[in-house]
Amino acid sequence: MLPTVILKGTLIKKSQQKRRTSPCNYKERLFVLDTQDLTYSEQRPGKKPSQKGCIELSRIKCVEIVCSEVPIPCNNKYPFQVVHDNCYLYIFAPDNDCRQRWVRALKEEKMATETKCNALLLKYHPNFWMEGRWRCCYQTEKMATGCQEYDPVGFGTASKKPLPPTPDTQRRISDPDQSVVVALQNYSPHGDTELPLHKDQEYILTDSSHHDWWTVQDHRGNTGFVPCIYIAEKSCNNFNRFEWYNKDITRGRAEELLMTEGKEGAFMVRDSRHAGVYTVSVFTKAPGSNGQKNPRVKHYQIRQSEAEETSKFYLAEKYLFMTIPELIQYHQHNAAGNDLTTGSPALPNTSVYSQASGTYLDLSVEVDPAELTLGEEVGAVQFGLVLQGRWRERQGSCEDGREEPCLRRTLKRSRVMTMLSHCKLVQLYGVCTQHSPMCLVFELMEQGCLSDYLRARRGRMSQDTLLGMCLDVSEGMAYLESNNFIHRDLAARNCLVSCNNVVKVSDFGMTRFVLDDQYTSSQGSKFPIKWSSPEVIKYCKFSSKSDIWSFGVCMWEVYTEGRLPYENRSNGEVVEALNAGLRLLKPRQAPEAVHLLMEWCWKEKPEDRPSFALLLHELASLSDL
Repeated sequence: MLPTVILKGTLIKKSQQKRRTSPCNYKERLFVLDTQDLTYSEQRPGKKPSQKGCIELSRIKCVEIVCSEVPIPCNNKYPFQVVHDNCYLYIFAPDNDCRQRWVRALKEEKMATETKCNALLLKYHPNFWMEGRWRCCYQTEKMATGCQEYDPVGFGTASKKPLPPTPDTQRRISDPDQSVVVALQNYSPHGDTELPLHKDQEYILTDSSHHDWWTVQDHRGNTGFVPCIYIAEKSCNNFNRFEWYNKDITRGRAEELLMTEGKEGAFMVRDSRHAGVYTVSVFTKAPGSNGQKNPRVKHYQIRQSEAEETSKFYLAEKYLFMTIPELIQYHQHNAAGNDLTTGSPALPNTSVYSQASGTYLDLSVEVDPAELTLGEEVGAVQFGLVLQGRWRERQGSCEDGREEPCLRRTLKRSRVMTMLSHCKLVQLYGVCTQHSPMCLVFELMEQGCLSDYLRARRGRMSQDTLLGMCLDVSEGMAYLESNNFIHRDLAARNCLVSCNNVVKVSDFGMTRFVLDDQYTSSQGSKFPIKWSSPEVIKYCKFSSKSDIWSFGVCMWEVYTEGRLPYENRSNGEVVEALNAGLRLLKPRQAPEAVHLLMEWCWKEKPEDRPSFALLLHELASLSDL
């Protein structure tokens, strides 16, 4: 049966530049979408169009709009992308309605074809590949994993977080006290009343009266709604929506409140005595000069760099930020040379935005004990037990703390995990602080930890199954890497397996948010030697590259079906072997291509190791063979 034409029109395409020497040009082409293919042809006056390209719908992996602030050199100013095989085809429509028609039609026809779900991308790049890097996430590998979740059904969805309906357009009013805001992340609009956001770009805030949607204006004068959670004020004069800001509290009152709270790292941001200046007050129990614990409150003034056009905020001069909320977020996880590894705000109503639920979670009352039913014990963790249970008829597992140190660690882990949401990371449902002992409520992973799962099924797993496990873990780690998190304790024991055999990364007790991809641990910190890279063992320097080393060991565990690495050697002997350049031997079940990836992970110099994005690409290519 002949294919049916769905859509036909003249658009402009950018050269795909499959080789470094390929020219960059823009050409008008006649595009035809039918039930089998997307073709484009050169139109010649008085002659039959000459076909220049044909893409089978089954080969398409992603169709999505492109959000970019760069000048577009052709007449059509509304770009979208078609990702197929290992190529990116950029197409430019004359207006937004035309672009929407093509994107929707391509997605609908793609989903209508009988193709495997794994042919679609899990993430895509919302901006262009230009001048040897992605403009959205600055990765320098063209086939690097995308930085935004891809929705194969919806239009222009930069993420899957549910957003409330936009307000009536009549609400769009002008505010005489306009301020400059900065986009914290990219956002693709769902309709004509919304405006796209590009990370780190500045906008003028014209209306902030609605609870969920604010109106902003871009540098071209375009105005539209954006979710308020995606932006932050650049000028530091309106932090009322942040729980850590306390406008009228004096230095003395701040010290009184924080000392009463008595929690290590508890903090608040308050107005300084000098107009327009802000101070961070932090409670610490750090030892004094005599080595004894010295509970006190320290005060740090938020300063601005001197450059007028690119003025940024900082507490430590090496770490500069476009906005104060970004500064606070970073220092909640990194000391940056001072005592400011801030924890949760000292005052009530502590909340963190959860990407998983699309709402603000109140960590102090997140789970009502009356809604929590604990069942049988299914495991143990360092400071407590793992119990199966139910919360609001949702099945899950609960880690409950049996020792006092667990309280601080539990809250610390929960703050990290509410910032993370991915299908290959174990999802945190909530925290129950009103239950004794307090506990974290996670999704239930019925098959337990990966190391036990491998040992129980030794000799009964196929090559595809083993490779799929490595793919699952690399996908979760690539997400952490793209969001500037390092795990620091990646191993098969810290990955869990669901009822449908999906492997997810878990145990974020040592996870850190980092700005420059490096975290130096304090002296005396403990870490698992047999999974640790040379720079961690020698200098306690953690980075995404040290996570890569651990991932190589985790791959080795998978292909040995749960054997303990260096099982007959002590930690000291392992260190000596690594210093001598020795590495784990090739597992019997590992194909040569997989073993080469392991060895790549175990390069002596961190800069010689791959990124998780590249590893994910390499593993995915092996799964296609």
